[in-house]
Amino acid sequence: MTQQYRADDWEEYRMNTREPFVELESLERELAVVDEALETLVNAGVLPHRDYDHAAFDAHRRAVRGCFEIPWTAISPRMERILWAINAIARPKRMIAAGIFCGFTFISNAGAGVGPGAVYRPEDLVGVEVKADEAERARRNVEALAPRGPARSVAADAVDFVAEYCGPIDLLYLDADGDRGRGKGIYLEILEAALPMMPPGSLVLAHNSVNCADRLQDYLSFVRDDAMAASVNVIVDPEGLEVSVV
Repeated sequence: MTQQYRADDWEEYRMNTREPFVELESLERELAVVDEALETLVNAGVLPHRDYDHAAFDAHRRAVRGCFEIPWTAISPRMERILWAINAIARPKRMIAAGIFCGFTFISNAGAGVGPGAVYRPEDLVGVEVKADEAERARRNVEALAPRGPARSVAADAVDFVAEYCGPIDLLYLDADGDRGRGKGIYLEILEAALPMMPPGSLVLAHNSVNCADRLQDYLSFVRDDAMAASVNVIVDPEGLEVSVV
């Protein structure tokens, strides 16, 4: 089944994609929106609670802003906080992020387990990027933040990588673009390849659930089917995030 959280100002909350660190609202407002979204996830049975370490997230955000090279990104400050908080609460031992570009989306997830804001010890955190030059930039960015630890970036096709991955996948983040006109439609292919390695209760986070909803129709129909444990469309900005339990 599917549920929804929709911030009342999601359409007006817009960022300049080339200025990812510009503050768009007060900290109090950001915290309130994220808390409401997390509470919806708790009520849907997606998360066990909504509590996370605000000081640890602040340390993570400061570190990223100090050392990451980000040519552009659509990950808003609200989305950055939500991704980090979900990982901090769920604490996946093994997480794969598919389609990481320069690594900002990857570290927004992985930063709960590595770097100055780490709140738990994961086993393996992998960012997958099909473009070799961007995978290398992601590697440099992540190593600048967390030179030691289980976070790594690889240049690979995400469908092939998850299908061949050795070990369980506790959290899968989707932000990839497929070739041959598939675009965001590749999300379903990646998830289907990963499902055999995902234990019951694993999480799938799919970015662009709002602005790319047309291209994600098959994916959204799949995760919102009654056979899935739960799925929530988290709308805090014009991009959106579908959070599902497999």
